[in-house]
Amino acid sequence: MMTTDVSLSPAAASRIKAISQAEGRPLMLRVAVEGGGCSGFQYQFDLVDQAQEDDLKVERDGAAALVDVVSLALLKGSEIDFVDQLAGAEFRVKNPNAKSSCGCGVSFSI
Repeated sequence: MMTTDVSLSPAAASRIKAISQAEGRPLMLRVAVEGGGCSGFQYQFDLVDQAQEDDLKVERDGAAALVDVVSLALLKGSEIDFVDQLAGAEFRVKNPNAKSSCGCGVSFSI
């Protein structure tokens, strides 16, 4: 595993650590891009306790996110963030490669 130019925001790192503490075990956030969604691609978020052999690891403040090599090209330069607003709390990707995205912020096009 190696570091990429995908970054993890302080809010995302804090939330991953909080979830790990609540679960009583170290967890990492897996971020992937899949085909589909209303704009062409969609983000997939999962909490995992183990990395795959070809995952790229992004770390900040003792927390980690994983990105598979296929998704990396679509996430290059992105920041993984966590927002907690009135409408709800969720992980989000601030992706400079996305030309458009849907209203929910989960799908995008390049």
